[in-house]
Amino acid sequence: MAESTEENALAFAPLERLAPLVARGKISPVELVELAARRIERLNPSLNAFLALALDSARREARRAEREIRAGRRRGPLHGIPLSIKDNILTRGVVTTAGSKILAGYRPAADAAAVRHLTRAGAILLGKTNLHEFAYGITSENPHYGPVRNPWDTRRIAGGSSGGSAAALAAGIGWGSVGSDTGGSVRIPASLCGVVGLKPTFGSVSCEGVTPLSPSLDHVGPLAASVTGVAWLLDAIAGRRPPAAAGRPWAPPRRSGGSRGRPLARARIGRASGNFAQGVDPEVRAAVEAAARQFERLGAAIREISLPGVDRWVAEAAEIAFAEARDYHESAGFFPARAQEYGEDVRRHLDRGGEIRATDYLAAMRHMREARAGWNRMLEGCDALLAPATPIPAPLLGEKTVTIEGREETVRSALLRLCRPANFTGAPALVLPCGLTRAGLPIGLQLMGPLGGEDGLLAIGYAYEQAAPWRHRHPAGISEVLVE
Repeated sequence: MAESTEENALAFAPLERLAPLVARGKISPVELVELAARRIERLNPSLNAFLALALDSARREARRAEREIRAGRRRGPLHGIPLSIKDNILTRGVVTTAGSKILAGYRPAADAAAVRHLTRAGAILLGKTNLHEFAYGITSENPHYGPVRNPWDTRRIAGGSSGGSAAALAAGIGWGSVGSDTGGSVRIPASLCGVVGLKPTFGSVSCEGVTPLSPSLDHVGPLAASVTGVAWLLDAIAGRRPPAAAGRPWAPPRRSGGSRGRPLARARIGRASGNFAQGVDPEVRAAVEAAARQFERLGAAIREISLPGVDRWVAEAAEIAFAEARDYHESAGFFPARAQEYGEDVRRHLDRGGEIRATDYLAAMRHMREARAGWNRMLEGCDALLAPATPIPAPLLGEKTVTIEGREETVRSALLRLCRPANFTGAPALVLPCGLTRAGLPIGLQLMGPLGGEDGLLAIGYAYEQAAPWRHRHPAGISEVLVE
């Protein structure tokens, strides 16, 4: 049964609109949990976005949040808001499989650090989202639990590895999610599903309690329907604001200088040139170029900058991930002892990890340290670097290669190569929608900033978001049951 227009609008309400309604008692956290539960029941059979649900505990926490808010004990903008968590992030008593057969049925005894922070902020856990096995892939085509399907076209991938998180948000299930990002795993699905995702500065959000992929490259990051929602989630999971400051959540800065309608009058934005700008689908290129012109209309100064060594970064990030993933799985006793329990692609990656020479790994780590130390200088005084998030829109499920500008490339390589540099440098990177293809598939742009520069990135992203129509677009017919 389709929901009413009013309920469908509520499902897609961004956090900055929803939270004040909850605070004033206009909407109950109990109502929100029940709305999310109905949408999960209708839509998840087609999307396969959730692997485990926590609806009984969510209802209990919603009733508790309602009582606290009525009594004047509101903890902040996330209090009473139902969210999802990627299934490689530990949740006490709730099944956490990391999308693997090996961890099937595992119920952690403690929450991950990010989940503890969310609980302290009053957020409510709906369930755990599907992902690429052990977060080691970019399609979320999971051989054990089935693929995540893109709400814009269920024949297509949602991206990975945080595919379930992005697909749920794009379908209006929950009002935020938390994922992990080692080579683009928050940003790729955000781009392909038309939501907002942020990979913070390396180390700014604890990875304690997250099933490791590559500790030197792993990040935890938020996804939401809007830039403000991502900012509020970041504040919570990073523990950036104590409870006493809960009444002062992130807000876009007031215009400083510039005339009305030019909120970015002092912003300096670089556009990546050279190899970093090559091999992009024409529709994606056109959308990102249109976004650059919009930034200029908002007052930003834009100039080309190069990223020397970026090709080496992509290759060396892969080597680090191969070696460190193999080390974790060996240390845990999973590989090669239980090799046949892995999907073929992850097993192949772990085999490759055993072939990385120590000298190559150490050289890659040295180059990574150099890149991180020099990243802010490399930006040449720019507040952000503008680039496509992914060079292609969402490929079809099972598609292994794509042709871009006459050149064939693997889907894996195409989706990773514009995202991996931010993991290698540790730089914060924000992805938000910037258009739709003729086939109606989302296109994402990426803003990379200086180390520690999340607030500046968010302000720039917010100004663009407010001037663009994409935040009001949702998958056609999503209020009906999806079919293949």
